[in-house]
Amino acid sequence: MKKMIIGKDTIRFEDLYKKWMKNPNIKREYDKLQPDFAVIRAIIRARADRGITQKELASRIGTKQSVISRLEVGGANPSVAFLKKFAQALQTRLEINFTPL
Repeated sequence: MKKMIIGKDTIRFEDLYKKWMKNPNIKREYDKLQPDFAVIRAIIRARADRGITQKELASRIGTKQSVISRLEVGGANPSVAFLKKFAQALQTRLEINFTPL
């Protein structure tokens, strides 16, 4: 269970998350980032499920390990062309879906 220390108090992340999501301004901004979070989760999961290191994946794509790291921490927005290379390197198919609200 993840905990955060705030001042002298320790709080579980789940409790803090629930508190934040009750704030409409925070929730609105969090929801705006959902597509970014989904891409990051998919990238990490696809690589980890295949047991491939960032360095090995980068080599397969023809880039540097730091590029993969930046993607996985949300420090870069991958293009569709890059995601195609990513999928090919992992021998997977890239799918993009739009879901009704």
